Amino acid sequence: MSYNPRNPIIVQGDKSVLLEVDNEFYQDARDVLARFAELEKSPEYVHTYRITPLSLWNAASAGMTAAAILEGLERYSKYPIPDNVRVDIIEYISRYGRVKLIQRDGDLLLVSDDRALIAEVARHKLLIPYIIAQIDPQTLKVNPARRGHIKQALVNIGYPAEDLAGYVDGEPLRFRLRTETLGGKPFTVRRYQREAAEIFYANGSPRGGSGVIVLPCGAGKTIVGVAVMERMQCSTLILTTNTVAARQWIDELLDKTTLTEDQIGEYTGLRKQIRPVTISTYQTMTYRRRGAKEGLPTLEEFPHLALFNERNWGLIIYDEVHLLPAPVFRITAEIQARRRLGLTATLVREDGREADVFSLIGPKKYDVPWKELEKQGWIAPAEVTEIRIPLPPDLRMEYALAERHQKYRVAAENPRKLEVLDQLLAKHPDDRILIIGMYLEQLQQVQQRYGYPIITGETSVHERRKLFQQFREGKIPRLIISKVGNFAIDLPDANVMIQISGTFGSRQEEAQRLGRILRPKREGLLAHFYTLVTKDTNDQEFAANRQLFLTEQGYRYTILYDHEVADYEPVRTAG
Repeated sequence: MSYNPRNPIIVQGDKSVLLEVDNEFYQDARDVLARFAELEKSPEYVHTYRITPLSLWNAASAGMTAAAILEGLERYSKYPIPDNVRVDIIEYISRYGRVKLIQRDGDLLLVSDDRALIAEVARHKLLIPYIIAQIDPQTLKVNPARRGHIKQALVNIGYPAEDLAGYVDGEPLRFRLRTETLGGKPFTVRRYQREAAEIFYANGSPRGGSGVIVLPCGAGKTIVGVAVMERMQCSTLILTTNTVAARQWIDELLDKTTLTEDQIGEYTGLRKQIRPVTISTYQTMTYRRRGAKEGLPTLEEFPHLALFNERNWGLIIYDEVHLLPAPVFRITAEIQARRRLGLTATLVREDGREADVFSLIGPKKYDVPWKELEKQGWIAPAEVTEIRIPLPPDLRMEYALAERHQKYRVAAENPRKLEVLDQLLAKHPDDRILIIGMYLEQLQQVQQRYGYPIITGETSVHERRKLFQQFREGKIPRLIISKVGNFAIDLPDANVMIQISGTFGSRQEEAQRLGRILRPKREGLLAHFYTLVTKDTNDQEFAANRQLFLTEQGYRYTILYDHEVADYEPVRTAG
């Protein structure tokens, strides 16, 4: 293999991979790396990826081979790949599915062709509590009630199991997809949505039925869920981020399927309906009774977890699975016989529990890069701009003397951000604009300054839905929203978002917020995502972490300083 010094990649012995941004092959190399490596840093000129066991196992579960990974690295590498990295890639890819969970004669068995491996895991302290008996040198009989815990243990041991033990069918539910929505518009499932649903379902075989579909916000993850439901024809429990998201699922199901209102239930703080299709929220499911003792989630502590057993669910859908809270993880470990579909725009979790998503919901089954869907016209092209703004002199001293946990608030609420906001609003006079932030006092200052409607956690669900509808209809061209705007809000005509403060360094949040403006625009209009950060503070440091997500998806990240905004002219259309 001849290597080319003009190539953009350097693979290092610690399994980090350096990628030159200013290189003619940058985009192609980035698309290759994104399939099996995790982005760690993305400064201006050189991005750092890391190859990890979990990133390789997700790649293996999606069908990538060690040969394909090595070929991609060799194609774009400046120098030879270190031998230890080559060996580790082959080794870790080979570990996925070397042990399998199967059902035989009513027993749950852990099997492998590798006798030495069975001997090794049978003696491992993490797995011993779940082993009932050793049937033969290649077979362990394990506790069927602990199927999820067994898979977690095997991931931690370093040999993730392929779960072929199958699933219960669940209570039948007959319905079909409409070819025309209730509003009279033609409806078809897009090709990539259909592919994602088919790969997840796998014709009903044990090789399908659990896993995560990764698609951009705005690409129609809900439709993927609906398409999976239509293939399975069974009673379904859907868990979402909040009540507004739950109502949007209900609206989509009624609009695009033959399901009727009496077949769809809302199980939230406001209503407790349990029907063949039931939509609840993570907040409802993790409601804890006052005085409940800390520890394992019980029905006494978390009464609404009983919903998992209220019907014979054939499918459980976890919307925005990267936000799945710990008690729902724990109960999910107990319900591995039910098919589980995770939907998300990013596998990154701020709590580092990606391995739990992998073992309990399932591995990544389908992933389409954001830029690929942008090229196909399914999501809008976007310009991403960070604007760095200095603190006023009096606040510089306050910031310097503040306790660590207070520093971010001082920086995030920099009053000079409002002056830049004035300029940006003037540059987008005819656009549909969302102004989003973390701190209510800051958002209220924005409302007092401009008089735009505001939506916060205190705004009723009814009022939120009314304001969102008015925004869609163009009656309200500008809207101020708090963190409630991060999740599952369908505002297709929003084409500018101005983020005045964010949740520390959350890559998840950046994914959600960018997704609010990525629905395709009329006449090929570009979407614009601005983030206002305070220069030389932890606000800027946190922005660098959030930037990782955008770089991961292939977006160029432009940085301006406040004095440059006056001469800045937004690009209006792609091309």
